[in-house]
Amino acid sequence: MADPITSSSRRGVSAPAAGRARARTLPRWHYLVALVAGAANTLSFAPTPHGGWLELAIFVFFFGWLTRSTGWKSAALTGGAFGFGNFVTGVWWLYVSMHFYGGMPAPLAGTALVLFSLYLALYPALAAGIWSFCAGHARNGASATFAADLPFSPTWHGALAFASAWAIGEWLRGTVFTGFPWLASGYAQVDGPLAGFAPLAGVYGVGWVLALVAALIVQALLPRLHRARKPRDPAADSADVPRSAAHGALPGAIALALIAAGLLLPLARWTTPANAPLTVRLLQGDVKQDMKFEEAGVRAAIDQYQQMITSKPADLIVTPETAIPVLAQQLPTPFAAAVRNFADSTGSAILFGAIGGSITPEGRVVDYTNSLFGVTPGSRDIYRYDKHHLVPFGEFVPWGFRWFVNLMNIPLGDFARGTPVQKSFVVHNQPVAVDICYEDIFGEEIARTIRESDTPAGVLVNSTNLAWFGDTIALDQHLQIARMRSLETGRPMLRATNTGMTAAIDANGKVLGKLTPYTIDSLDVTVQGTTGRTPYVTSGNNTVLAVSLLLLAFGFAFGPGTTRRRNGQSENNTH
Repeated sequence: MADPITSSSRRGVSAPAAGRARARTLPRWHYLVALVAGAANTLSFAPTPHGGWLELAIFVFFFGWLTRSTGWKSAALTGGAFGFGNFVTGVWWLYVSMHFYGGMPAPLAGTALVLFSLYLALYPALAAGIWSFCAGHARNGASATFAADLPFSPTWHGALAFASAWAIGEWLRGTVFTGFPWLASGYAQVDGPLAGFAPLAGVYGVGWVLALVAALIVQALLPRLHRARKPRDPAADSADVPRSAAHGALPGAIALALIAAGLLLPLARWTTPANAPLTVRLLQGDVKQDMKFEEAGVRAAIDQYQQMITSKPADLIVTPETAIPVLAQQLPTPFAAAVRNFADSTGSAILFGAIGGSITPEGRVVDYTNSLFGVTPGSRDIYRYDKHHLVPFGEFVPWGFRWFVNLMNIPLGDFARGTPVQKSFVVHNQPVAVDICYEDIFGEEIARTIRESDTPAGVLVNSTNLAWFGDTIALDQHLQIARMRSLETGRPMLRATNTGMTAAIDANGKVLGKLTPYTIDSLDVTVQGTTGRTPYVTSGNNTVLAVSLLLLAFGFAFGPGTTRRRNGQSENNTH
């Protein structure tokens, strides 16, 4: 890594004198390399097995590459290039949704994907820029003489600033404009060395530890690389080796300790088994998306799922999202009677996806909802869960974007929201928390449901339809996300999908079984519910946010950049 920079003032060179020279600029290929590294980071996520190790190596390179930047602007551009490479290759399946199923012309769909990836890249750009300030790296026009002839020396506050800025950036991406936390760096660690931190601080906390370990490894290795590239001076080398070794040993040891902790923490048990195990059947109907809302397709789907539900009993039977694509009040009588009779005669509880709504006295249907309805044996009460976190453009139209939705042929574009915390569906004394579609990518909301529920759930259920995205990596990525929710909460997760991945995950994030995508089948498993709270369920994202903000504030107030500015002012006053 050529022409790195310094994080501390050089003795004998005044900051004002350095500031009078012209700042060094980075070549364009610097940003191209960052973009390629971001694209390579997509390979860290599912379906790559144990991709967390690859991600750690890429982050070590990324942070080392980031240290070549010459100020906050070049740092932000480097982070943005890395992010754009990651997102445009990691969420390309959105093009499939917009073009093949939404009917948007290919050039417009491609342009929309690029623009969306550029928007997502703003967050790693922001994180890199913040790191630059807090690491004392933003020198406000420091010179090439001051910057180019000295090696960058990563510092402790710089490593902590990178971890904190990265976590804040990812949290913002998962929150602003309803949030899109897909490809949060912690997800790749589900089978990686840092998965053990998930019950402590959630996916953003795992990303914080990942960034910190990467920065510490660079802090340990970079001085050695610079020394190896210097002209040989035996006398100087003999003096520098002990000091350099000491400086590199401690951050390297802490990085190894964090990796070891991540590998050992899964041995800790935050939750305990509760209630009897449940036998479960998860249904996968493989209903074609282009037929799902046509009259013939609706009739075929209802007949198919009636047969699948009633073919075999289980404690809990779950269908995919909107498996029955009609208003609940308009369910065909044969379907409703068959499901009710089957539940009562076999003791099976049934969750099926349909459309909720309210009918006014005038006969109008208002407040459509994307819902799950539950039938409990021996009870006339119908359980109902209404989706709370809606998908922009698919389930609600953001202000000012009606024109964009009109370019696509996606039905049911405006839904009403359910309440943030809704009651559990109780199956044989086991409370079950349900969510729909991509609600399970928001770990804080699931943790809140468990934390604030009168009957905290011991099992999680996700009902979804990913047919919009074809047979792409979106299916594997979503399964990986669901596994993170199990790690965070210490609870099993059940997934019933239309086309895949239908799967059962235990409380430790391990896949108990899954169905082949794009097949009509059912998955029969037995799951053990749990009770108790992980630290993440107790505090949500508050822990990682509080730590990150505190460290960033400390970096802004007391970082070397502040020290240099004060020293420069003192020298100016002296002269």
